[in-house]
Amino acid sequence: MAIIILQHGRKKGPGRLGMTLRDHGLAIDIRRLCCPIEKGGGKVPADLDNVHGVISLGGDQNVGEDHPWMDAELTFLKKAHEAELPVVGICFGAQLIAHALGGVVAPMEKPEWGMETISFNHLGQTDPVLAGLPWDGPWFASHCHEITELPQDAVCLGSSKACNNHIFRAGIRTFGFQFHPETDREGIITYAASQSETLKKAAQSMQNLEKQLDAHYDMFSRMADRLCLSLVSKCFGLKRTMSA
Repeated sequence: MAIIILQHGRKKGPGRLGMTLRDHGLAIDIRRLCCPIEKGGGKVPADLDNVHGVISLGGDQNVGEDHPWMDAELTFLKKAHEAELPVVGICFGAQLIAHALGGVVAPMEKPEWGMETISFNHLGQTDPVLAGLPWDGPWFASHCHEITELPQDAVCLGSSKACNNHIFRAGIRTFGFQFHPETDREGIITYAASQSETLKKAAQSMQNLEKQLDAHYDMFSRMADRLCLSLVSKCFGLKRTMSA
């Protein structure tokens, strides 16, 4: 049994979430959908055999675009959700989950880019997976699209000023996070350096981003570590398996 991690960008791996899973004895199987098969890429699993859970990561792609793996991933996410397996989406991955379950994803008027204050609503304040986290905290967000309508069985847990559905839960163990709890400071800076046009659209700059990180990164890192541990223990469960 393994947790399937669907990776959509060459440098957008599972980060601290992947390390937390491994530290607690959970096997992970990373499928790099962004790479051709002949260059080490992976495929979306055809079924749920030996699947303990699913994580769908971020990416520069958007819902509705034509990618060879897109339909297969949407089908796989829906199957995993309906089977009540743990399913977690981050940024683009959260949008894929919402779309697969009947929600709506659309472009934002202005991208959200940088350390953003995300506030938990009353449902988020009482959700076990978010327990122990500040109800208003700085999280790193980087997205040009957003979930404008949640699936029918989903509830919003947290929002920012620019994005209503930053955190959602659907059913029992399906969670979507529009922000990036898996990344670290180096990953943020490296990614930002490749997104100059998007930074301009968001009225953001590398200098301002560095200032935001100086002010908020320590808190963000502590919160992100706590969230990753909570997902492992309360969503995926501390089930020890033979490491693959």
